[in-house]
Amino acid sequence: MNLTHYQTEFEKLMNREYFSKEVHPIRKDAFSKFLDTGFPTQKWEDWRFTNLSAITKKNFKISDVQDAPKEKLDLSEFEMADATDIIFYNGHFQRNISTIPKGVQLLTGLEYLEMKNWQFNYPANSPFDLLNTAFMDSGLSLVISPNTVIEKPIRFLFISSGKENLMVSPIVHFDLGKSASAIFIEHHLGDAQAFFQNSSTHIALSQNAQLDHIRIQSNSQEFINMANLNIEQGVDSQYSFFQFAEGGKLSRLNIRADLKGEGANCDLSGLALSTNSQHLDHHIITDHKVAHCTSSQNFKSVLQDSSKGVFVGKTIVRENAQKTDSTQNNKNLLLSNNTLMNSNPQLEIYADDVKCVHGSTIGALDDNALFYLRSRGLDLMESKALLVNGFANELMDKIKQESVRAFITNQFENWLRKNTTG
Repeated sequence: MNLTHYQTEFEKLMNREYFSKEVHPIRKDAFSKFLDTGFPTQKWEDWRFTNLSAITKKNFKISDVQDAPKEKLDLSEFEMADATDIIFYNGHFQRNISTIPKGVQLLTGLEYLEMKNWQFNYPANSPFDLLNTAFMDSGLSLVISPNTVIEKPIRFLFISSGKENLMVSPIVHFDLGKSASAIFIEHHLGDAQAFFQNSSTHIALSQNAQLDHIRIQSNSQEFINMANLNIEQGVDSQYSFFQFAEGGKLSRLNIRADLKGEGANCDLSGLALSTNSQHLDHHIITDHKVAHCTSSQNFKSVLQDSSKGVFVGKTIVRENAQKTDSTQNNKNLLLSNNTLMNSNPQLEIYADDVKCVHGSTIGALDDNALFYLRSRGLDLMESKALLVNGFANELMDKIKQESVRAFITNQFENWLRKNTTG
């Protein structure tokens, strides 16, 4: 695998005047470690089901701030009631068309690092986190003060556009103080074709903080998306995550949730919809480091045509994490004989007083259910649509925010209409 191209692009980035030189040591350290590890191959246990040739065999250039929108953006199709929108275009924050929520401290990456006394703990064993740190743009950080409640959803719109082979590396920090609460939406969209987005999101929840996090992935089907999500939870904090993914030629969601405070609760869920030759991968780690915490992983996939899916979910219970209560569930619906789903839920338990269960199913639509619906007057496609709808609604119905649930339901129904007709 030739990494020379990335070395050349890294040198270009280091010479850009609009990037602060104070961050360069962090970049250099991360890039050096990335060169040592290289891109994962299918010989790596965690990557054996995912072929990264779409990344490794193509030369991407890093996006420039000049890659800004040339005309006013029409976002009417993606309007979400009540949401406050912060816009990224080809990886770069667009302050002039963004709305800064009240009660939120918005910091650049440099300001955030200064606030943290330059303590930046990126995951040193994650190649794509290392690559993101090396090539990160100026970054954006949201800090919510203790006891602050943000009622309206804060939506980050990541818009990708253009025909160039661009690589973007957005990095976001979201810190909630003690007893603060918010709703955070990541929405990834755009018409870009040859595009590689390698994003990292770092979330820190203090004692009794609460965050509902929704991630919507609706890029073009030629888009490559590596999403790295790292969560640290304090005492009695509540974190809820849901991903709705339908876009992307190659997509992988890497989640690592560290439960570091007793009484923390972490609920992770997602619905993936794939068609044609899409490859949608989920790799989830929930790490119980202390006692009296609860967690769940509940992910579903619907696969059509010759698409592929991966779910690798691991729950780790450390020796001191007694009274852990954890569940894992992965269900997958195959709508074609040519699809392939790899599912591997795992438990790694070092404590003896715990309650941990996991399960996985892969299968086609139930013939008896189809026969029953057709006997009631529905045609084959209507019957399929009804069953797929029931399969997916279990997750979508749990979205608390009505405007967000309505938006995602509409996206799902559009996908269902395209893939269960004709």
